[in-house]
This record gives sequence, C-alpha cells and structure tokens, in this order.
Amino acid sequence: METASPAPGEQSVPQRQSREMTASVPRTVHEALDFTWQDPPGLIGALMALQNDTLGTRVMGTAFMFFLLGGINALLMRIQLARPENDFLTAQSFNQFFTMHGSTMMFLFAVPLLEGFAILLLPFLLGNREMPFPRLGVFTFWIFLFGGLLFYASFLFQEVPDTGWFAYPPLSELTFSPSLAMDFWLLALGVSEIGAIAFGVEIIIAIVNMRAPGMTISRMPLYAWAMLITAFAIVFAFTTLLIASLLLELDRGYGTRFYDPTGGGSPLLWQHLFWIFGHPEVYIQLLPALGFVFMITPVFARRRLVGYPYVVMALLAIGILSFGLWAHHMFAVGLPPTSLTFFAAASTMVAIPSGVQIIANLATIWTGRPVFLTPFLFVIGFIVLFVMGGITGVMVASLPLDWQVHDTYFVVAHFHYVLIGGVTFPVFAAAYYW
Repeated sequence: METASPAPGEQSVPQRQSREMTASVPRTVHEALDFTWQDPPGLIGALMALQNDTLGTRVMGTAFMFFLLGGINALLMRIQLARPENDFLTAQSFNQFFTMHGSTMMFLFAVPLLEGFAILLLPFLLGNREMPFPRLGVFTFWIFLFGGLLFYASFLFQEVPDTGWFAYPPLSELTFSPSLAMDFWLLALGVSEIGAIAFGVEIIIAIVNMRAPGMTISRMPLYAWAMLITAFAIVFAFTTLLIASLLLELDRGYGTRFYDPTGGGSPLLWQHLFWIFGHPEVYIQLLPALGFVFMITPVFARRRLVGYPYVVMALLAIGILSFGLWAHHMFAVGLPPTSLTFFAAASTMVAIPSGVQIIANLATIWTGRPVFLTPFLFVIGFIVLFVMGGITGVMVASLPLDWQVHDTYFVVAHFHYVLIGGVTFPVFAAAYYW
C-alpha cells in the first residue's frame, strides 16, 4: 500500500518521531561530550565531581590553604626572633610552631600542590580527557584533606606536637612526649602519606598507559618525564616514611622498642628511615618544578629546548641519586668513615645532573629571542635562587664544613633557597602560564 506524501511544510511520521527522540540529546559532538563528562549540578554535585580539572584545582586550592597556615606559623616564629630577649612566644610555643610550620610545608603543601598540578595538566599534555582512576583521585583528595584537618585539630585539643618536623627519637618517644601531641602528628602523617602514594600510582599509570597514539616515551613533554620519575620516587620514599611512622607509633602505643636503645633498638634507625624519605622528598618537590621550567622556557625563549635527551638523562640521574645520599643529613652522628666518604661523594655527584639542567636552560635562553613576561620572570628568579641553593648544598657535602654548620642557619638558608627558589618560583610561573 502506498502512503501519502506529506504536504509541503509538513514532516513525515518518522521525521517527527526522530525529532522528538533527539530533542533532549545534545546536537553536536562537543555538546554530547560535555553532556557526558560534566560534573553533577549543585553543592552535592561539586562534592561528587570526578573531572581532572575540578579535582586538580581542588587539590591545589587545599594545598594553598595549608601553605597560608604554614606561613602564619613562620610569621609567628619570625616575630619572636625579630629582637633579642623577646617574650612574644614561650619556648614551648616556639617549638610547636616550628614543628607545625615544617610539617605543613613538607607534607601538606609542596607535594600535594604539585600532585594537583599533575592531575590538572597531565591529561591535556598526554592527549586524554581524564586520569585513569578518577574515583581513586577523589578518595585520595579527601584523605589528604582529613589528614591535614586532623593535624591542625591538635590546636583545638591543646596537644600540638613540638618535636620538630623530623620527630627524632628519643624526644618523640613516650618517655619525653607522653601527651597525645605526637599521636596527632603520626596519625595525620600516616593518612596524608597514603594519599600521596595513591596519587603517585595513578600518575605512573596515566603516563605509562594513557599517552596519545604516536606519543612514544622518547617524545613525551618534559613535564611528563619529570612527573613519571617523581611518581616512582613518591611510591618508594613515602612507603619508607609510612613504615617508619608506624614503628614509632608501635613504640608509643604498644611498648615495642624499635627506636629505644635500652630495649635493643636504635634512635639512628629512625634517622635512616626518615631521611631515606626526607632527601628524595626534596627532589620529589624539585623535579615537577623543573618540568614546569622546561615547558615554559622554550615558549618565552622562542626556540626549542637545547639538549632534550641530556635533560631527560639528568632528570633520571637526579631521581636515582636522590635515594643514595640520605646520610649527608647524618654526618654528625658518628657514622663509619667509609659511609661518610660514600655519602659525601654521592652528595657531590648530584650537582652534575642539576648543573646540566641549568646549562640547558641558559643555553636555550642565550640562543633564543626571549620575551620577558611574568612566567618567564619567575623562571629567571628560579635559576638565580636555585643556583645559590645548589652551591650551598655542595658546600655541606664537604664533611669538615658540614660538621661546623650542622644545625645552624646556614643549613636553614640552603634549604629555603632550594625550596623557595627551586619549587615555589616555578609553581608561580606555571600558575601564570597555564
């Protein structure tokens, strides 16, 4: 049977049905993707958001909040030190703010901030829409946040830790710290460590398995290289600290003697475990910052980066050597001469790949046509301050000098040159650039 043709201006039944079915569906491919990937609406939807841009921004914002808290701790200490015989803070309060400042900056600001940048940037740089495990990323954000809040909840209970951000036994053992202050520190630290390790695993999987077609490992952006090495370092270094803090909590809560020499333990065991984490931690912060610099410098120098393969090899060398020089923090504890010689040599050797990267940056700028806009000005500041921090680092690799300046403001200055010039300046450069 023949069907009547629709009159001019009218639609056939199949056309009307098709129009009705697709009325609520986005018309274009971009609208369809946005409809699929958008976060749920409202406050509840914001808390449930899984997208890498939302999550990365949230991690960075939370880390910046802890940065401000750590800065307040530092400001209070500087007020106390502004003039002699000052009674602005008691000795106990000064120790508490000293501990909270160092712990906040090392555990709650630098590494989470850089991981937030990675969550935000890596999918775009690798040619993906998302990180491999979005819900794992959300979970790790929440435990990072709760760990930080637990850490600062110690102020509410007037149980603020005061043993320094390195928590050396026996000062951190139950005999000398019988209150709950160290338990706040250890529990919050453990929670934050788990979050950092999970972030590291996700970053490794994203870079290894989720690169765009044609992006071989030898053609990756240098920021991806830096984050891949950093993520492996996070997994190994933070696991060591997690075990060390667990052993200390067992000492405090269950009577074990891992760090008690009267029971067969050793307080130096804590120092070894802590600095096996603590020195790679510096490079865990530095390597992503170097990745920022290597992405920004060619853009504003207006030429390709000089020596891409050598820069990659230098990043790998730094990541490997960072695990072989932890004991230069322990030159004054009485280690055997052979050990001292090995760690002094390793501490000097790490300056070689660091120098390669500085030379690559300088050569790129020198042979390019630089445009001195805001991100690039922060890169220039990074080069100047990081070189100063690196030179003072090589100086303390010398045993006789280290014995003289150990536990002095020389080491404090070296540390802050590296972390402010070497990490914070590139972070500001990246924030302006991206």
